[in-house]
Parts: sequence; structure tokens; C-alpha cells
Amino acid sequence: MKQVIYKERKQTDCVKWDGCKEKFGMEELLPLWVADMDFEAPVCVKEALKNYVDFGVYGYYQPPKAYFEAFENWEEKYHDYKVEDQWIRFAPGVVPAFNWLIQILTKEKDGVIIMSPVYYPFRDAIINNERMLVESPLIRTKEGYEIDYADFEQKIQKNDVKLFIFCSPHNPVGRVWTAKEIKKVLDICKRHHVYVLADEIHQDIVMSEYRQITAATTGDYDDILVTLTAATKTFNLAGCQNSIVIIPNEKIRDMYDGYLEKIRISSGNAFGYIAVQSAYEGGREWLEEALTIIEDNFKRMKAMLEEKLPKVWIPNLEGTYLMWIDLGAYISPKRIEEVLQNQCHLAVDYGEWFGGKEYSTFIRVNLATKWENIEMAADQLIKALIKDKK
Repeated sequence: MKQVIYKERKQTDCVKWDGCKEKFGMEELLPLWVADMDFEAPVCVKEALKNYVDFGVYGYYQPPKAYFEAFENWEEKYHDYKVEDQWIRFAPGVVPAFNWLIQILTKEKDGVIIMSPVYYPFRDAIINNERMLVESPLIRTKEGYEIDYADFEQKIQKNDVKLFIFCSPHNPVGRVWTAKEIKKVLDICKRHHVYVLADEIHQDIVMSEYRQITAATTGDYDDILVTLTAATKTFNLAGCQNSIVIIPNEKIRDMYDGYLEKIRISSGNAFGYIAVQSAYEGGREWLEEALTIIEDNFKRMKAMLEEKLPKVWIPNLEGTYLMWIDLGAYISPKRIEEVLQNQCHLAVDYGEWFGGKEYSTFIRVNLATKWENIEMAADQLIKALIKDKK
């Protein structure tokens, strides 16, 4: 029985489909930008929410023990991470969580390091919170990207860095880091007393040949490491605003609790808790089908582009449902928005958002939709770029 159902989302107050005018200045674009799926949530989620809605009382909600057990069981079964009840804290999203933790663990003008190109809210959080942005760019290889450990450590020492935001799996380049890579990075951070926020929100979106390693399982890093994750990407639940902060260290937990007490946010809404619990309890089969669709979309789009645009560069997709594409052999940075929007009629995330002008010929494409949309995007890219002259 088919688990994953595509849903037409236009004119449903959907950011991805109905927010193009606001974001890109024009409508009638095929939206393959913001990272959510065009798939209905698992049936178990819809049923659990329907039962709650039918009950008809939406007062203050206390998440049951089953909520914590569902998450802990999922982490242990699929990520070999044994999480204890007292480590779990709430945030309405991973983005608010790392903004809060920047304020909790660092002071104004402290150095915070990231590995670019990377999810642009990292950069925004550092700048908006008046911390010093420090970047250690990933090294581009023939197949994808690697970490520049020497540069990373040198930048930490030179800038007296206090915190590192680690994207794992990496958005947008699609790397699933190995245990050896993660351990090497965390050892550097531990050596220089640098806190680490491991953003593992894409932890379940991993292609069939790869295995996600939870940073916290690679060694003794509890004194510096906080893990941020959610069911958001896994089961397409962004609207439920429920994510999970895992803090094994008691001192950091106390700091986090004290901060949330000041801003009077201690828990989320009932719908978020119910959706997340039911997804972790019964959504695995749905996820497996969704992963098959995403991987198939990637392979077919890559094949189409490489056949007609042989100089395009596409790194291997190991994790996330986001495709990172360098169109620099076919288009200049100055014309990329004009061609993508006016000729291809596509709404995508532009590479420059993730790391500056060095990535201005890149685009990030959301693969979590039906194949017909991906095929249309590839076809429109091919037609426009074959005709276009740099």
C-alpha cells in the first residue's frame, strides 16, 4: 500500500508555494526552494491529530511519558544513541534553539565558527546576535566536499572561537560525515574548549549507501556538545513547531533552563507533541518510501542534467533532500537570478546565500516533491542554459 501521497499545495497558505511573490518578487514559479516536502504526513500522524481535534478541548497540554519514549526509542534503534529523559529540552525549532544557545554559551563579539557553504540561518544567527562570524570553508573535491581540519583549527586559535555550529548531515552540500571525520572535528573543539551545537535535523534523510553517525556517539564530548534535532524534516512537520534539544551536561542544561525561564518559554503546543510522538511511533514505513522517492529524484535529475549539460557539477547526495548544483560552466553570476526565474521559471535557493560570492553560480534544489516537478525543472534548466550565452 502506498504510504507517501503527493499533495497540491498552491493556494493553501503554504510558504513554499504561496510565498514566491514575497521571496522572489514574482509568481508562477515552480517552487523548489524552502526545505519542506510536498507529501502528506504519515497516516499515523493524521489520525493522532484528528483524534485530538475531535476531542474538542485544547487547553494546556502536558507531554506524556510516551512522547519521550517514542523519541528515545527512535534514537536508540536508528542512531545508536541512548538518550536519557532528563537530557531532553524543548525548542519551537532548531533555528530558535541555536539562536538561544549562542546567547547562552557566548558573549557579544565572541567568535562563532561555521563551515561554509552552509545553511544561511547559521550566519544570520551569528551576525544578528552580535557575535564574530568565523568561516572555515569546506574543500571541494571531485566527488563532493571535505573538511579542512588545519584551517578549522587555525581559525579557532586565531579568533579565540567559543562555539561551533556543526551541520550534520550538511546542508546544502549533502555530506553525511563519517565517525572519523566527526571525531576529528570534535577533538579539535575539545582541545580548544569550544562548544559545539550539532544540528542534526536531517539525521533521518540519508541515502541508501550511507549511514548517519550521531556526533554524541563518537566519544566523550558531553561537556561541550549539544545536539539539536526534530521530526520536522523527517516527517514534514515544520508547521507543528516542535524540536528537541539534547543536553547531557548538567551545567549547560541549567543555563538553558535559566534562559528559557527568563523568556517564559518552557514547552510547545499540543499539536506539535502529538504529531511528533505519533510519527516516531508509527512513521518508519512512510519514511522508507519517502527516501526512495528522494533518491530516485536525485539520480534521474542528475542523469538528465549531466547528459545535456556535461560541464555541470553535482556532488554526490549522501544526505538531506537538497541537491547542490554548480551551473558556472553555463551561466555567469550576474545572470543567474534572471535566467533561473525569467527563463526557467524556477524558485530555488541561490548558492550565494550559503557562503557568499564564491558560490554565486550554485543553486540548491528541493527534491522532496513528485518526479514530474523535478523533471520539469531539469527540462527548463537544460533548455535555458543550452540557449544562454555567458
